Amino acid sequence: MKKLLSSGGLGIFLLLIMTNMAYPQADREILSRKEAQAEVPADSDRYVIGAEDVLYIHVWREETLTKTVNVRMDGRISMPLVDDIQAAGITPLRLKELLTQKFKDFIENPNVTVIVMEANSFRVYISGEVKTPGVYRLRTETSLVQFIPMAGGFTEWAHRSKILIIRKENGREKRMKVNYNKIVRGDLDSNVMLRPGDTIIVP
Repeated sequence: MKKLLSSGGLGIFLLLIMTNMAYPQADREILSRKEAQAEVPADSDRYVIGAEDVLYIHVWREETLTKTVNVRMDGRISMPLVDDIQAAGITPLRLKELLTQKFKDFIENPNVTVIVMEANSFRVYISGEVKTPGVYRLRTETSLVQFIPMAGGFTEWAHRSKILIIRKENGREKRMKVNYNKIVRGDLDSNVMLRPGDTIIVP
């Protein structure tokens, strides 16, 4: 009888070990698949999260805390245990740090990964004398010079020295005139880094 109990206890012990080994492996596989599907590298310190982005938040060995969330129009996301957190306006790396700090109140040594699955917030609009005007979704920091080829380049009638960029800052509209020719000639101060919501007009 003792041998039977001993064998049963050993079997349960081995089963628990095997389960614990299998779970982290499954965890790794899920995370790898998500990273392969992502539009922004995991824990990026360059991309700025915005409204309508879709995030996958993975907490190692914590299935109930791991979830896909949408960034609401107010810029916040809802997570178990920690409720609403501001996500818009910060990088995935910064959000990871904030979540890690908050989860420490509930679990020991939380290991958090933040992946932007859909970068829906970084939209730039371009119209006028380019070959492919329209709306473009950007995934990384992009300058005007880098962006123009994405829109097919200029048409032969384009006035490259009179490009207009319309941007909203603090609820107000800001208009900037950019001389593309000066940038090409090496005047880097004339180059402009694009921001979400920018409208570019090429006359």
